[in-house]
Amino acid sequence: MVGKIAVAVMLILAAANNIAVHGEQAPPAITLPGCPDKCGDVSIPYPFGMAPGCFLDGFEVSCNRTFDPPRAFLARGSQQNDEGYYLSYEAAVTSTNYWSLPVELVDVTLSRGEARAYGAVVTDCTPTNESYHVYRRQLTMLDSSPFVLSSSRNVLTGVGWNVQAQLTKSLYSSGYMLSCASLLQFPETAASGSCSGMGCCEANVTAGLRYSSVTFAHKNNSFWSPNPCSYGMVVEKNWYNFSKDDIYGNQTLPRKFPRGVPFVLDFAVGNASCPAQGQPPLDSYACRSGNSSCVNATSSAGYICKCWDHYDGNPYIPGGCQDIDECDLRTKFPELRDVYPCSDDGICKNTPGDYECPCKPGMKGDGKAGTCTEKFPLVARVIVGTVGGLLVLATLVFVFLLRKEKQKMKEFFIRNGGPILENAKSIKIFKKEELKRMTRTYSHVLGNGAFGMVYKGFLDEQHPVAVKKSMKVDKTQKDQFANEVIIQSQVIHKNIVRLIGCCLEVDVPILVYEFVSNGSLQDILHGENKVPLTLDKRLAIATESAEGLAYMHSKTSTSIQHGDVKPANILLDDQFNPKISDFGISRLIARDVAEHTNDVIGDNNYMDPVYRETGLLTNKSDVYSFGLVLFEIITGKKVVYGGASSFVKSYLDTYLTEIRANKVLFDKETGEKDIEHLHCLIEISKECLDNNVDKRPEMTDIAERLQGIIRARRFLN
Repeated sequence: MVGKIAVAVMLILAAANNIAVHGEQAPPAITLPGCPDKCGDVSIPYPFGMAPGCFLDGFEVSCNRTFDPPRAFLARGSQQNDEGYYLSYEAAVTSTNYWSLPVELVDVTLSRGEARAYGAVVTDCTPTNESYHVYRRQLTMLDSSPFVLSSSRNVLTGVGWNVQAQLTKSLYSSGYMLSCASLLQFPETAASGSCSGMGCCEANVTAGLRYSSVTFAHKNNSFWSPNPCSYGMVVEKNWYNFSKDDIYGNQTLPRKFPRGVPFVLDFAVGNASCPAQGQPPLDSYACRSGNSSCVNATSSAGYICKCWDHYDGNPYIPGGCQDIDECDLRTKFPELRDVYPCSDDGICKNTPGDYECPCKPGMKGDGKAGTCTEKFPLVARVIVGTVGGLLVLATLVFVFLLRKEKQKMKEFFIRNGGPILENAKSIKIFKKEELKRMTRTYSHVLGNGAFGMVYKGFLDEQHPVAVKKSMKVDKTQKDQFANEVIIQSQVIHKNIVRLIGCCLEVDVPILVYEFVSNGSLQDILHGENKVPLTLDKRLAIATESAEGLAYMHSKTSTSIQHGDVKPANILLDDQFNPKISDFGISRLIARDVAEHTNDVIGDNNYMDPVYRETGLLTNKSDVYSFGLVLFEIITGKKVVYGGASSFVKSYLDTYLTEIRANKVLFDKETGEKDIEHLHCLIEISKECLDNNVDKRPEMTDIAERLQGIIRARRFLN
């Protein structure tokens, strides 16, 4: 597979070159705008460059134009060469020559972070039995250079009859890092193509080298006339193909490779690692193209940049990584069809960063895997046709029912006063589907009661609401519904639950109220998780509840009677501030449920007996019910239907006596001032429960008297 990908890359480059030659389209840029990108036959992609501003630090390339064609050389890095002629192994050097040359660049592979260069072949020759000639080389890449000798792509190679090649850090090192030996005794044992120690040997290169030199552990040649030379070199792995002829003759390999042999340098950008996930890159971050990623270098500090799979180009320049059109390559280069498979029954479609090969119409499977087959035999087609016909019929029925449902919703909207309410600015009209989304299909139940179910919903993430669906409807009251909604939407008081809007596209209108977080007074006083309340808190709840009812009775444009005052209809927010709920509209929507009488609405436990007998609801009916609620707030004892008024009065008469005797109330010691204030509350409750309607106080008077008690307690404290 790796070989196929390599072939694909070469063909992609060839295609780009072909396009450039024929003028069809400019090849993709490999360097920064205005920078030269070639030296002779060598492409110079950024971060390499030859002009100021055209390369990253350490990647400068010089172009020597005295050659034809010109040759490219790395600006950082050199090859030090040492040549000496010796009369004998013991005699002094008769001639030495030391010089330095730059490293010639062969090519650059950005995707692997590699640069190939030429290196000289080191020789140790004995042309006569009285003298010998040594040519040695040292590669030097400075510590500040981004290059290191690749340990995975290079090998130390020795060639000769009797040779031990050594890799050292410098020409003058006393020790060596690795070596290989060729100890050939008989020429017939040498095998071309093999570096197994018979005429040729190999050893893997040490990792992380910036300095390296090939030397010899000198051995006398037994056959100096036919094979006077030993050779050593650091060369690209699998590049050199050993031949038996290479061990014969003087200077055979230098003559065979006059420019040297290729070796591989790994490079990395900078000294930093790739940015961690979620961490913004530094300003010096070198991966500038989209569709590219950063990979930490393994051979040295720093990183390299790579185009994503199915993209090709230069990741170091903006827009450098371009999508590969695999389908076009398959057409232009048939040999790539194995690399990018797509069967004849498939349709090749290029996509950003990949390609698709769906099967042709009427077929199923995967064109990439070559599994396209006919979708349906004849029998299946008949069955599908039949099923399709039924689906069409079902669709028509569905459309018919949908239109009928929409017509029904429209009729409900008109019947429930939609045309009137549409013009009311104080109320919001919700769509049926809108409420379904707000309540997550009515999944969170807040409570249920005689009138229906209450669900939690959300106008948005920060604004919860209570959505009330009633179960029954009093059709005789439908005409009054729109006006009642408008009136109630204009009732704005801190102790009254605000009506936000309604949905009219249903048989029984759905109401949307503000959400009150702490449940009802019923739950707080008598529920499973009831909360202990101080006398001051109970007094505050009673006072603010009275203020809400007083506002409804006397401070709105039209007097509003609640008709069902009870602890369950007094809701508490997170600060235990009360809010009156379920009034007005509830009487219009729901009637005739089990716990109510046939003629009036309300909870029998809290209902005014005069209202029960006459069916006439007045402000004093709410006062009576509030008196029972006040009784529960004071005593914590639940009211039960059946002569409630006489029972409450009798209980209240003995209540103060019990308090004075026990001296305990609400889990704390009760002082005389508390007993006095309780006496006032009890008197108010008893007055509210008077059977003579005219003797019952007004809610405004009750609210003022309760406020007076609060002020007195504050003064005493």
